[in-house]
Amino acid sequence: MNWPTLALVVLIALLQYPLWLGKGGWIRVWDYERQLQAQRQVNQKLEQRNAGLDAEVRDLKSGLDAIEERARYELGMIKEGEVFVQVPQKAPPAPTPPPAKGDAAQ
Repeated sequence: MNWPTLALVVLIALLQYPLWLGKGGWIRVWDYERQLQAQRQVNQKLEQRNAGLDAEVRDLKSGLDAIEERARYELGMIKEGEVFVQVPQKAPPAPTPPPAKGDAAQ
């Protein structure tokens, strides 16, 4: 390889370095794109949560039904003249433990 060819290869490599590894290079751009997509997903989840909270606040401000529902379910309050009846649900049977290794069925 003669020296002009070698000089051109080195020059091309020097010109390509900032494109790939420099401050605004492709590798950083790809990394920023990946981070941007992840942040957009987080933002979308937070927007949905905020919309739900906003609807709940508007519901609490506008009527007494939401307040009554919260008082009943979260605080256990009842109206005057009502009778509160709580029905316990049957618990599922407890799982039986597996036999020990030394216990062989004979």
